[in-house]
Amino acid sequence: QVQLVESGGGLVQAGDSLRLSCVVSGRTFNRYAMGWFRQAPGKAREIVAAISLSGATTGSANSVKGRFTISRDNAKNTMYLQMNSLKVEDTAVYYCAAKTGALASENYYINSNSYDYWGQGTQVTVSS
Repeated sequence: QVQLVESGGGLVQAGDSLRLSCVVSGRTFNRYAMGWFRQAPGKAREIVAAISLSGATTGSANSVKGRFTISRDNAKNTMYLQMNSLKVEDTAVYYCAAKTGALASENYYINSNSYDYWGQGTQVTVSS
C-alpha cells in the first residue's frame, strides 16, 4: 500500500515563503511521477506543479511560474514544493499525488485523473 504524507503548510503573510514536503512510503519512490495540486474553498482542484520520475522534467501552472519550484529527492522518498512570494490567492489545501510511471519515462502529468495515489492534504493560508 502506497502512502503519501504532506507537511509544511501553515499560516503566513503575503510575500512570505513556505516549503511543502511529501513523503512516499510503501513502494519504490522513483517509479512514480509526482504532482502537487491545490483546492481552494468553492473551487475545483487544480494542478500546481508536476515532476517526472527522475526529476529531470517539470511543469507548473502559469499562476505560480517564477514563484514555486517543485523538486524531489529520490534517496529520501520525498517531493518538495518551494513556495516564494506567496499571495492571498495561493490559499488552499495542497495535495501531493503519485502516478506509476513507465521505467525511464521523463513525462510529467498535469491532469488529476492521471494519478493513482493521493495524500490527505496540508492547509496553506496566506493573509494580507
